[in-house]
Formats: sequence, structure tokens, C-alpha cells
Amino acid sequence: MVNRRSILLGGGVVAVAAAGGAYAALQNMGSMTDYNDSVAETRAALVEAPEARDFIRCATLAANSHNTQPWRFKVHQGRIDILPDLTRRLAAVDPDDHHLFASLGCAAENLAIATAMRGKSGPIRFNPLDGGAVSLAFGNGSTGEAALFDAIPKRQSTRGDFDGRPVSADDLAMLARAAALPGVDLVLVTERAQIDRIRDLVIAGNSAQMADPSFLRELKSWLRFSPRQAIETGDGLFSATSGNPALPAWLGPLLLDFVFKADAENATYARQIASSAGVAVFVAQKNDPEHWVLAGRACQRFALQATALGMKHAFINQPVEVPSLRPELAALVGVSGRRPDLVMRFGYGPARPFSARRPVAAVLA
Repeated sequence: MVNRRSILLGGGVVAVAAAGGAYAALQNMGSMTDYNDSVAETRAALVEAPEARDFIRCATLAANSHNTQPWRFKVHQGRIDILPDLTRRLAAVDPDDHHLFASLGCAAENLAIATAMRGKSGPIRFNPLDGGAVSLAFGNGSTGEAALFDAIPKRQSTRGDFDGRPVSADDLAMLARAAALPGVDLVLVTERAQIDRIRDLVIAGNSAQMADPSFLRELKSWLRFSPRQAIETGDGLFSATSGNPALPAWLGPLLLDFVFKADAENATYARQIASSAGVAVFVAQKNDPEHWVLAGRACQRFALQATALGMKHAFINQPVEVPSLRPELAALVGVSGRRPDLVMRFGYGPARPFSARRPVAAVLA
């Protein structure tokens, strides 16, 4: 899902970018200052008396695959519906729309947490007869979770190395409690031998995907290389969020073909997983869109709790995206016969620039 690629542009590309500074100026790349200012607007604190649009802005800060933001929000009297936006589906990496519905669940959880903190908590429901809409009805009660709410604008999928520090038993227990939702099981993996076996599945999945031309075309279509390009689209995977240099939008795709290779990507994943404190695997009890939404909700709660505890996280979903690897992953984490939904590494590490989001007006139905 909810992802994810650390695009390796490499030292040679950095040198090209430095030498080509004049070209960057001519291409009007924009600046990281402009980019960070734009992102900060979408991540501003929720006002004390919010309207529906304010709650929706919080919802859009949720994790989602390739930062496609595959949702539309429809405001009704007393409720907000989150609709799947099939124009943003990922046909190659997510052909059955699993990650799309998990992304809706992530957004629904942000929405539920934000409305609860403003005294409007209500139930979340899945409506299979309305194209798979997820609805939140406003209520009058409050079951506010301040730590998770405060983490909404700070949460990010951090595609970089962590520092290897372990997570305490108490904090692991807090993560598990936060993610506990009926219908979803969470498996926390902290033993190094088991993490290494998950790493091998990630590498196998990544190798398969990198050999798939349709996967590569789809991924490249969601890459953003310059601050201006990332601001204008408000979506996609911006190179700077992975710690790579910003480049002119025309230059990035040309250089990518020379440096984006399976061996280099696999080495990066191996290093990043080795630097992580653990891996979280989310497994819904049924394999259908309603439970994919539940898996997304549980995953979002885990990510928010991790953020509140000062941790970082990043998705390593290749073993669930390549169908042939799912049974081995399921057996490895003790859920044979079921479909693992999402895989996330976690630990401690530095922050990266935040991903862009589209304005609320662009996601209203």
C-alpha cells in the first residue's frame, strides 16, 4: 500500500544535479521552502470549531498507497461519506483494489479521531451497496484520544534508515492496544531471525515487481522530482521525501532509468529493514473490502501511536502485493490460510519532508 519507494538517484545523479544548477533554475523547479510552506498549510492544527471541510483535511493526511489519495468525500447532513476514487486506482500493484480500500480505512480513522476530539464522535460504517463507501455519522459524544489526534499532522511514512534502537515492551504493548480493532489481528515481529525472513520476502517481491514493465510504468507515473511538480500535483512520491535530491521534472525520469535497478533497491530495503526495531503485520479476519478497510483503520491507529511515541514507520508491502508470496508470509507470522493485508517496519529515526496533499476542494464529491 500505502507506500513507499526509496528511489535511489545515487551520487552520480547528485553531481549531475549540482552541475546542472543553471538548468534547474531555467526549468523553474521551485524551492523546498515553497514546498514546505505548502505542505504546512495542509497540516495546520484543527480549529476549535471545525466545519466538515476541516475534518476532511485531517482525513486526507492518512497513509495511502503511492500517495495517490484515492478518495472522494461527500458531505451530508449529519455524516461524511468517503468514496473510492477509481480514477486513482493502481491497476498493476493493486489489481483488486485492496490497498485502495485500506487507504479509505486509514482516512476514516483519522476522521473518527478528529471528530471525537471536537465532541462529534460517531460510528464508522461500510456500505457495500454504495460502491464501497465508508461513512462516519456525527454524534454528540466524545471519546477523544489526544495523543493520536495530535499525531495526525505529524505522521509520515519515513522511507529511510532508522537507528536500530529496540522498542521497549511497554511501548510495544501500547502499539498493540492502539491497533486493536475487532476483525483485525496484529502480529508484531521483533526477533531478528524472523525479521530477516520477512526481509527475504520483501526482496523477492521487489525483484518480481522490478521485472514487471507494467509495475514500473505505473510507479514512474506517480513519481515527482521537483518541488514545483509536487506542489502542483499535490500527490505522488516526491524524491525529497525519501532523502533524494530534487531535480527538474524533465530530468528526473531520464536519469531514473539509469539508476533505478533491482539490486540497488534490494540492498536499500535490506539495510533499512536491518535498521528497524521490528515489523508489524496486519491481517484481517476476512478477505473482502469491508475488512480491508478495517485493516487500514488498525494500521493508521498503529502509525499514529508510533508517531506519538516518537517512532517512525514505513511500509514494506511487497510480500502482500505479490500473490505468490502471501502464503509464505502468512505461515511465517502464524496465520496460515489467511491473506496478510499490510506490512510495516518501525523504529526510531530522523524525520523527512512530508508528502503533499491535494486541497480539500479537489477531493469533494
